[in-house]
Amino acid sequence: MSSPVAADPTVRLNISDVQAALKADGVDGWLLYDFRGINPIAGDITAVARQGGHLATRRWYYLIPATGEPRGLVHAIEKNSLAHLPGTTQRYAGRDQLEAGLKRLLQGVRTVAMEYSAGCAIPYIARVDAGTIELVRQSGADVVSSGDLVQRFSAVWRDDEIATHRSASDKLYRVKDRAYDEVSRRIRDGRPTNEYDIQQLMVGWFRDEGLVTDSDPNVSAAENSGNPHYLPTAPAHRAIGPNEIVLLDLWGKLDVPGAVFADITWVGYTGREVPQRYAKAFDAVRRARDAGIQLVQGAAREGREVRGFEVDRAASAVLREAGYGDRILHRTGHSLGESVHGAGVNMDDYETHDDRRLLPGTGFTIEPGLYFDDFGVRTEINMVVAARDAAVTGPLQTEIVRLM
Repeated sequence: MSSPVAADPTVRLNISDVQAALKADGVDGWLLYDFRGINPIAGDITAVARQGGHLATRRWYYLIPATGEPRGLVHAIEKNSLAHLPGTTQRYAGRDQLEAGLKRLLQGVRTVAMEYSAGCAIPYIARVDAGTIELVRQSGADVVSSGDLVQRFSAVWRDDEIATHRSASDKLYRVKDRAYDEVSRRIRDGRPTNEYDIQQLMVGWFRDEGLVTDSDPNVSAAENSGNPHYLPTAPAHRAIGPNEIVLLDLWGKLDVPGAVFADITWVGYTGREVPQRYAKAFDAVRRARDAGIQLVQGAAREGREVRGFEVDRAASAVLREAGYGDRILHRTGHSLGESVHGAGVNMDDYETHDDRRLLPGTGFTIEPGLYFDDFGVRTEINMVVAARDAAVTGPLQTEIVRLM
């Protein structure tokens, strides 16, 4: 018999816990599958992606049944792909052997969870290709989404992971403060500056703080702040002058194994008095952010279930009531993890309808924004849910920062 806990400490699985969840959901098994990294969720949960000493270039399958021993299917030239996991493993070589092996693997399984989303409702979960879904269905099993399983067994942070998030958050706020101080100093002194200069200073401060990230930070001035995913580059950037919005969006994590991201956005103004148009828009996103926070915290204190789409609805309702419905361009927030966009629930009823629950131990952003042709505003904070609480892991911006 297999051990209930995977022997490899990097595996994010407790087999007994998974089986209990499957039984509670009335699902016969969870079939984890990958081919050359197309399903990073499976690669992360099983730690196949982190194993050394062999290649993993062929299709592999790992079934955790609701009852009984896990079982796998691997290519004969990569027989050790699942050797670090509990259970038995069979091998295939040719495609006929693969199809026959898959049928044996799924024998007795009527309903199986996979990284699939009906109608691609949650594309962050939809990692298994349509052809593989067809093969599984041809083997006699019905496929349902593993979204709730992924949320529980991939997106829930341990205490040590929460500590890395909080540390990264503190460092990001220091970098943000240094960036605004530098912009303010240059504007006051009449020194020319631009988005790219400030961004590259921030890149250096990231190194000083021991932060790593997947992209240089976003420094957006004036009309560029109205483009949510704008990034200045060496050949394409804008000067930063007096009396302009300067939006900073920065994300990073500690440079240690298992660290998880923090991600914040603040808005500044290179003048003494913030124009009413800017201040009014920012006040709307601030109130929208706070509505989302209050919903999450109230539900946690009362032991109520809350789902991602509900947080988005609460925040976006504030923006619509303020007359800004046509200026919403994105969801209210996203999951955080070892990637800045994690595998957990997103605060989304706009781009998708994410009906997954916010579980204790999950971390995510709340970041409502409004975007116009000549400027944009967004406030982004991070939250971590506990059993009877939900904490914001950094200071809240209450008004546009005056940089003069």
